[in-house]
Amino acid sequence: MPITRRHAALLAALTALAPLAAQAQTPGYPNKPVRIIVGFPAGTGPDIVARLLAQKLSEGWGNLGVIVDNKPGAAGLIAASEAARAAPDGYTLMLGETGQLAIAPSSYNKLPYDPAKDFVPVSQVVTADFILLVNPQKVPAKNVKEFVDWTRQQKGLFMATFGAGTPGHFGAYMFGDAIGIKPEPVHFKNTGDAMSGIFSGDVSGVFASAGLAAPNVKSGKLAALASTGAQRSAALPDVPTFKEQGYANLEFNSWFGIVAPGKTPPEIVAKLNADIVRAMRSPDGQKKMEDAGFRVTGTSAQEFSNIIAADTRTWGKAVAATGFKAD
Repeated sequence: MPITRRHAALLAALTALAPLAAQAQTPGYPNKPVRIIVGFPAGTGPDIVARLLAQKLSEGWGNLGVIVDNKPGAAGLIAASEAARAAPDGYTLMLGETGQLAIAPSSYNKLPYDPAKDFVPVSQVVTADFILLVNPQKVPAKNVKEFVDWTRQQKGLFMATFGAGTPGHFGAYMFGDAIGIKPEPVHFKNTGDAMSGIFSGDVSGVFASAGLAAPNVKSGKLAALASTGAQRSAALPDVPTFKEQGYANLEFNSWFGIVAPGKTPPEIVAKLNADIVRAMRSPDGQKKMEDAGFRVTGTSAQEFSNIIAADTRTWGKAVAATGFKAD
């Protein structure tokens, strides 16, 4: 078919756009290992998500190497502070979670970082429902009603948390409101200490992510009474939701997502988003996350930004209701 003037003009236009398209794909990035900072210890939910994501990204980048750097402490604030100060070049990222990005602005009098200004949302990776766990050797309850009845006979409702300002902390208050008992949150320095508090019987229960809860429940060490999700967790399908047990308003979860330091170039954010979504929606990536107790989302950068903004308002109301403020 002969080439008309119109075809020639179109071909010329496409040729002119080719360098821009190549630039949008950020040639050469990444060309060295990428670091993902995680604000919680090895073996916790955030760490599991980060390592699974790092593996899939590394595979997609020709096994270039993605390093998971655990910086636990202060409910993730230490990690967030370091990530906020990192160079905005795409080589230092953070696996952020609900507490660091959506709850902290309301629960702390002064933060060492500004979630809205110091970070650029890249993609929400997964969501995680919480499971109400108790020690069956210490708490004779097999469902929420039995736990509430048992609690009323005790000196108080002592709920372990993985740190002040975390979703489990304010989830304990939401649970207390739902059952008409004021909780006494017991803040532990890290996940391991909180779980030790459950095993020893020093606390009544804890809200743990489904990924952390599943192995402890399946081994018989702990008993799962309810899930905070809208549907049952795939990791623990036999555990009914709070809604199924008559607590329709007791529904909340946490999420984990990748954020980059503020002022990271848009083309790098776009490249990261595309690669993360591809990794998480691959059959292998999705199965591994689901097997670990998480629900894959893999959102766009804008969708993740909207989620953070909406949850900041929602959790802000929950924090205000408790009157809690940390220094």
